[in-house]
Amino acid sequence: MRILLITQWFDPEPMFKGLLFAQELKRLGHDVRVLTGFPNYPDGHVYPGYRIRLFQREVMGGIPVLRVPLYPSHDRSTGRRMLNYVSFAVAATVGALLTARPDVAYVYHPPATVALPALVLKALKGVPYVYDVQDLWPDTLAATGMLTHPRALRLVTGVMNRVYRSASRVVVLSEGFRTLLVARHVPAEKIEVIPNWADELQIDLTPGPPDRSGELGFDGTFTITFAGNMGTVQALETVLTAAESLRDEKRLRFLLVGGGVEVDRLKVSAGDRGLDNVVFLPRREVSQIGEILRLSDALLVHLLDDPLFAVTVPSKTQAYLMAGRPILMGVRGDAARIVADAGAGISFEPENAAELGHAVRELMALSPAERARMGLAGQAYYRDNMSLSTGARRFAEVLEATSRTGRSSRATRHTKRRVRHV
Repeated sequence: MRILLITQWFDPEPMFKGLLFAQELKRLGHDVRVLTGFPNYPDGHVYPGYRIRLFQREVMGGIPVLRVPLYPSHDRSTGRRMLNYVSFAVAATVGALLTARPDVAYVYHPPATVALPALVLKALKGVPYVYDVQDLWPDTLAATGMLTHPRALRLVTGVMNRVYRSASRVVVLSEGFRTLLVARHVPAEKIEVIPNWADELQIDLTPGPPDRSGELGFDGTFTITFAGNMGTVQALETVLTAAESLRDEKRLRFLLVGGGVEVDRLKVSAGDRGLDNVVFLPRREVSQIGEILRLSDALLVHLLDDPLFAVTVPSKTQAYLMAGRPILMGVRGDAARIVADAGAGISFEPENAAELGHAVRELMALSPAERARMGLAGQAYYRDNMSLSTGARRFAEVLEATSRTGRSSRATRHTKRRVRHV
């Protein structure tokens, strides 16, 4: 089966459904190609070693990759962000038409504009596509304040309904997503729930040199780590407020690792509050984050308290489960249920600094053996329910079924044309 992966984000950007996913599909016996942009996420700057050009072909880990031009941006400007999305969609549409016809296309959302090349491929070449929904538009746009005008939101809703109708299958990451899409009249039989997985190849959890723990500031501390993008939806001011209330816990520190549009403001806020129990580290490559996760005493997930996020599962959840450390989950709904079902940590109300502080004290009061059991329970849950091998196998089945549907549709159209010519 010839599969074209269409995604605006791909390695070396931090992307868990990137190269590792493509390689796993190839390992399962499929011909996989990737259509993507030039790497610039999450800071909006093109990565060293790349420069924007018309097209660039490369082979990464045995996977052919076609990169198309885009406007690099990932800041607070709605206009520049939309230019980033639209420029990729238009360039990717041209790139898709210039590639050999695949049997099926896989589309990674967000952003919704990435559906354009898939819609054109289906219209002009009869290529069916599977649409993988990682967040809901326009809900996410409204929740982040990126788009608030009612007429614009209605327009996006209409576009998304067209994309869902045109897709042969829609894959979602949680049952909550499925429920919402069914309420929006997407046929239930078209929707598949496949949980995300972690970047298992890149996240190295093997012990490093013993002296590294002191070098990274872990000696003698109880470290709670947040690792990932620091944007508006992560609402990390809550963490600073909790840290302020926990000054009496002399061994405790919060470690915030990553980049994003909120980093500079958070640093200023922490400085103004005099928070010496909050430490910032710059964004690290996925291959370098495993050591920090392994050395941490607990791992933190947090999002805005918005109904939208009650049906999502932040991608760092899988990496945290795999790392085998207790999780502090500040997200309602599906994500909190995973932690509860796995017995992997403690959940608290998002944007509630007092509850976060209470959860931290509760976790610190447990014995090391009790916290270790939480971590091992999380690892077992991940292995049995959310691993790459499990998810990729299910995706391959969905893509194969979609490909067969496409072949059947083409055969039917061919037969009708022959009948008309008789």
